[in-house]
Amino acid sequence: MKKYIVLGALSVLAISCNKKSETVKSVSTTDSLEKPIEPIVDTLGAKTYCYLGVTGKDSVFVSLDDNLGTLSGKMAYKNSEKDSSKGELFGFKSGDTLKLTYEFASEGTTSKRDIYFIQKGDILTEGIGDQKDENGTMRYADEKKITYKDGQKLETVDCKVVTKTLN
Repeated sequence: MKKYIVLGALSVLAISCNKKSETVKSVSTTDSLEKPIEPIVDTLGAKTYCYLGVTGKDSVFVSLDDNLGTLSGKMAYKNSEKDSSKGELFGFKSGDTLKLTYEFASEGTTSKRDIYFIQKGDILTEGIGDQKDENGTMRYADEKKITYKDGQKLETVDCKVVTKTLN
């Protein structure tokens, strides 16, 4: 019986010594028909829009960054017969209405006032309404009484045109 046990142990030892070590081959996944990787387009980042409005010899230049409805940018009024102004815009978009605050320098002082626009396609129309002073900021007295029919109309333009004026 001892012979069988010794013979069995030697057989197991001989089999385990003859086992070949297996190597894993790396598989190439390149395919000649594979399409090149497209660059990722950021659809969530801020988008810049530029507008210009001209009435007679007066012009309004606007550059707005829209970051998912939060707006910021610059605006300048270039008037031919009265003081011009230039400043920052900030606010938000509510439906088709851009509700902005314009902080600007004019006649040597800094002022703030609300300015609302209705957006229809590529055109912004400025809202007209009575304003009242609230802690140094001119705000619309009643948002329901703002009219857009006679407001200044601004059209989309190339941002290169607007940037020269705003910088």
